Amino acid sequence: MGQPADRNGRWWVLPAVLLFLLAMMIYLQFRLWIGEGGRHAVAELEAQVEQQVQDNASRQQRNDALVAEVADLKNLSSGGAAVEERARSELGMIKPGEVFYRVVEPDGVPARMADPATPQRDEPVQ
Repeated sequence: MGQPADRNGRWWVLPAVLLFLLAMMIYLQFRLWIGEGGRHAVAELEAQVEQQVQDNASRQQRNDALVAEVADLKNLSSGGAAVEERARSELGMIKPGEVFYRVVEPDGVPARMADPATPQRDEPVQ
């Protein structure tokens, strides 16, 4: 007779376990969909990764262009044409015997600033 009494005394165990499992499932679903580290956070991180990949690609292109420019400047077999061009355009240097003319627009803006779509250079006359 002790056995049926034990069964009747533990009738709450199965519902308690089921309630605990249901609560755990609700908690885990909440964390998956809404909580920290959930789908929303993962989507934000993926967007940040995509943005960083694009930034890295543009910076890699800029780095490649700079590497090519440095190689061109180091290449003396071309007679130093790249160095000369850089000295003329960026530093305003001219060769001995050359006369430098700068064309200025009537409103006081240099010619190369007048229309940025068409690049113009100040070049000395030989």
